[in-house]
Amino acid sequence: MALNLDSLIKSIESLSQSLQASKDISVLDLPSNIKDTIRAGVIQNFEVCYEQSWKMMKRWLEENVGSSYVDGVTRRELFRVAFENKLIDDVDRWMDFHKSRNETSHTYDQATAEEVFSDAEFFVEDARFLLQAIEARND
Repeated sequence: MALNLDSLIKSIESLSQSLQASKDISVLDLPSNIKDTIRAGVIQNFEVCYEQSWKMMKRWLEENVGSSYVDGVTRRELFRVAFENKLIDDVDRWMDFHKSRNETSHTYDQATAEEVFSDAEFFVEDARFLLQAIEARND
């Protein structure tokens, strides 16, 4: 059964658009509070896109590999199975994204925001890779 990928597609688009907006405003002479608000939007879109990505990854693996391989496993193990099935290309990088996602939930300071914002720029490409891999085998 083919998975409905709409939520993943929309979350990747939103993250991409917010990242582009942050690049567009970086050259403008705007007050820092406006720039901070746009960066906060990038971080929020990163959070949503990350959640959509790993959940879609898990659904695809359940449908195509078997739920016994992914139910109740750690996130690292889930990413390892996804790597073995060519949905992602770097388990450690996805663990770093997971760490960044967790940091946004528990602490929020400027240093954390900068780190997560930086990760969001790398994450969007990996999310696109995941989407393409699932689309290619979504039947």
